[in-house]
Amino acid sequence: MSSGAALARGTVFFIGAGPGDPDLITVRGRALIERCPVCLFAGSLVPRAVVGFAPPGATLRNTASLTLGQIVELMDEATAAGQDVARVHSGDPSLYGAIAEQMRRLDALGIAYEIVPGVSSFQAAAAALKIELTPAGRNQTVILTRAAGRTGTPESEDLSELARHKTGLVLFLSAAQMPAVVQALSPHYGPDAPVVVAYRVSWPDQQILRATLGTVAALMDGCGITRTALIFIGPMLDATGSAVSHLYDPSFAHLFRKARPGDD
Repeated sequence: MSSGAALARGTVFFIGAGPGDPDLITVRGRALIERCPVCLFAGSLVPRAVVGFAPPGATLRNTASLTLGQIVELMDEATAAGQDVARVHSGDPSLYGAIAEQMRRLDALGIAYEIVPGVSSFQAAAAALKIELTPAGRNQTVILTRAAGRTGTPESEDLSELARHKTGLVLFLSAAQMPAVVQALSPHYGPDAPVVVAYRVSWPDQQILRATLGTVAALMDGCGITRTALIFIGPMLDATGSAVSHLYDPSFAHLFRKARPGDD
């Protein structure tokens, strides 16, 4: 390349690091971290072992204390110098990842970016609980949502409105507001409904707490859990007596198998 040739601009990769366990990052996500010379990560949510995949000499920057403008400035400087950037988010970046505003800024600057999906904490929690989130004969819908908090939610997504469906419900970013959560859900699920709290799922200090809707707030308060926890409620927590799926029923024909009634 001649000295006057323009330097190719780098790309920003939004990478889902998974819920915490370094083994739960995708192969593509790890490969990108291993080759990107700049790694920007949310230090309070992404374990050091994940960004430890970065190549020797890479620039590692914890963005926990930075504003959006400062983060985008780092991306702009790195990509202008021809460097690819691994922007590492916890879980899957499409869920409460705050990537939309980052992408808008990158679009305005003409900076290319890609999104690499990751394992969400709600999926890791279901695995830890050894449950199916949509068991046959029970709820076939799971609502992923959050309490309003400082960010707020649309009026139509108020917890008391969503709870009317009495389906599976997984609450992110709501652990600090459990009294209000309980108040919103109790008229629909009832105080005796089983609840599971998954705290820092897949991390070494993971805790799984089981309670009822009427006791969960006090239990969490006693354990000091006010953040980094998911709240599960709904029929999937009591799969006793669930129907058998048609998928493996010998009398049920589908594209890959003919019906064989009476064959177990």
